Amino acid sequence: METNPIPVVTVQTSPFDDQRPGTNGLRRKTAVFEGKKNYLQNYIQSVLSSIDLRDRQGCTMVVGSDGRYFSRAATEIIVQMAAANGIGRLVIGHNGLLSTPAVSCIIRKIKAIGGIILTASHNPGGPGGDFGVKFNVANGGPSPDTVMEKIAQVSRTLEEYAICPDLRIDLARLGRHDFDLENKFKPFRVIILYCVLLYFVVLYYIPLYYFVLYCTLLSVMGLYVRRIMCDELGAPANAAVNCVPMEDFGGRPPEPNLTYAAPLVDAMKGGDIGFGAAFDADGDRYMILGENGFFVNPSDSLAVMAANLSCIPYFRQLGLKGFDTHTHTHTPISLYPTPTGWRFFGNLMDSGRCSLCGEESFGTSSDHIREKDGLWSVLVWLSMMAARKQGVDEIVKDHWAKLGRNYFCRFDYEGVDPRAAFYLMRDLEGVITDKAFPSQKFAVGNTVYSVERADNFEYVDPVDGTVVRNQGLRIIFTDASRLVFRLSGSGGGAGATVRIYAESLERDPERQNRETQAVLGPLIAIALKISDIHERTGRRSPTVIT
Repeated sequence: METNPIPVVTVQTSPFDDQRPGTNGLRRKTAVFEGKKNYLQNYIQSVLSSIDLRDRQGCTMVVGSDGRYFSRAATEIIVQMAAANGIGRLVIGHNGLLSTPAVSCIIRKIKAIGGIILTASHNPGGPGGDFGVKFNVANGGPSPDTVMEKIAQVSRTLEEYAICPDLRIDLARLGRHDFDLENKFKPFRVIILYCVLLYFVVLYYIPLYYFVLYCTLLSVMGLYVRRIMCDELGAPANAAVNCVPMEDFGGRPPEPNLTYAAPLVDAMKGGDIGFGAAFDADGDRYMILGENGFFVNPSDSLAVMAANLSCIPYFRQLGLKGFDTHTHTHTPISLYPTPTGWRFFGNLMDSGRCSLCGEESFGTSSDHIREKDGLWSVLVWLSMMAARKQGVDEIVKDHWAKLGRNYFCRFDYEGVDPRAAFYLMRDLEGVITDKAFPSQKFAVGNTVYSVERADNFEYVDPVDGTVVRNQGLRIIFTDASRLVFRLSGSGGGAGATVRIYAESLERDPERQNRETQAVLGPLIAIALKISDIHERTGRRSPTVIT
């Protein structure tokens, strides 16, 4: 306990007009958070002030980060501001590190009012990279739209913030830290815990029949992989690759896809390794590879899980309440198609309507937490392999033979001029919502695609009736193929990201082993033609293809 009470200081500031959080919190270039005076402090005050004062006083919050550059300094500021704003207790990961699934888990287990996660997910780290602040609410999930709007409203009129600048916390020292504050009846408490501790709950022993390789892309996930996969489940130590967290993730984006996890893909192509997995920076996304580099796309991963519930201990015990998806899947289970953003799953899970969720950007989870969970998803795959005594490719190909193969790819155009992106989407919406568009036919080579319907996706929450509009331009063809165009809200502020999704279902087993780009090439050609994206953005090709 500190001998002298620590003063609470009020600092005058000016509001910023760009602090409305997006799908995954507030993301900007690291230099904005680090170099722009009071930028971080303003946003943290806006988050704290969005919590009703009566609920905030004496409450518990969780704080964690993916270990990227500026996280430690930002965590120290959050501790100082939480103390000054009446938070009673903070639970923080050792050295400030906690994966996003772990934060969600801890919020739920200790009944915290919420948690702050310092991550820009799969975006690059380092001084020249991206930084992000995400606020998860009391159910452990991302902020719903109402909370995000409240944060934005506070940020636009903020004139001061409260902080205890003399409060010093040693994030490397595990245990309880108490601080006396001026004009506070109870001490402010910080608990530093080992990042795996509360997240490491009931795990079923999974025999590792195959030589496995886990690539954590130099992020906080290395700590979880080593503790759970190696120490507990018996994977050899040399199966965990890139497990020492680095502030810049080794100079490459920590995104688990074929482009940025290329070293893992190359290692798997040798044929000596039967299972490979990669995780993003904060552990909520994952990628699965089988022998010889066999790639499992996110739609297939989710659909295969749904078709193999009897192999998964969690669902064997509790059953499946429903199925939530951002992807285009083909399963016999009723679906709740939702917009992009994990926050839309929270209401459905809290109301007992669903217990398995997934999205096209390599995120899957169940209702054990309210976030996507990469490590849980990998454990599910290992459970299926152990129960079926099959490799990754055998399981997926069996699934295709029974239900068809859903070919899928995504083209990302990153760093697009925001005005160009806005007008591109506006004009494209005008084209596809024209009354004559549903009768259109597009011929590419020997293939003819007939439009069945097109719209700007609108979601009505079945729990509370909330309506969310403008969630992506969809073109559905008569053969069930589809194109989707969407402006992404997960960038770091350096321009807009336009995403094009192409999907096509193939039920003929003789045609299920073709290259994805060859199958979807005609659809992509249609997408490029009707959007005119290369001409309008000055690009010759997408930044990333997944």
